[in-house]
Amino acid sequence: MRDSFNEINITPLTDIFLVLLIIMMVIAPLLDQQGLNLAVPEVVNQEQIAKDSKIMNFTVTSDNRYLFNDTEIAAASLEQTVAQHIKDYPDGLLIQVDDNAEHGAVVKLMDSARNAGMTSISLSR
Repeated sequence: MRDSFNEINITPLTDIFLVLLIIMMVIAPLLDQQGLNLAVPEVVNQEQIAKDSKIMNFTVTSDNRYLFNDTEIAAASLEQTVAQHIKDYPDGLLIQVDDNAEHGAVVKLMDSARNAGMTSISLSR
């Protein structure tokens, strides 16, 4: 007669959980290094900005087009345009965003500006 199966062997299950725990302990510190360093700005009215300040103004329209000094700029040449004019605008970049513009379009402009060497980037509606 065959012996009945009375117990479940949990040793392989325990081994799997220990391996998963070790993997998570190794990966967890690496996940903390991602992200953007953001400084929360204070609210400033348009009138408080000095008229003689040299701020580069970009506009992201509702159909995700980029305008610089009322001239449309292709998405592929954003970084080149910022790099060409960065010396003329030492006070930073102001991105004016339409309410219906996509988040990805704004992030693309911010990334292009940062890659071109712009260190001060502000957003406005």
